[in-house]
Amino acid sequence: MPVCRKKPSAEHAPFCSRGCKDRDLLRWLDEGYRIPGPKADAGVDSEDSGG
Repeated sequence: MPVCRKKPSAEHAPFCSRGCKDRDLLRWLDEGYRIPGPKADAGVDSEDSGG
């Protein structure tokens, strides 16, 4: 569902406009959206643990 609650446009689905689409992306990049789960260990990096 778009942040602005307007009807989605076919060109920018599921968003109403390019601005709304960009605003949603910025929320993801700024950690405004979070997926519930246990807190990750700050000292563990899964990519570096391979050796």
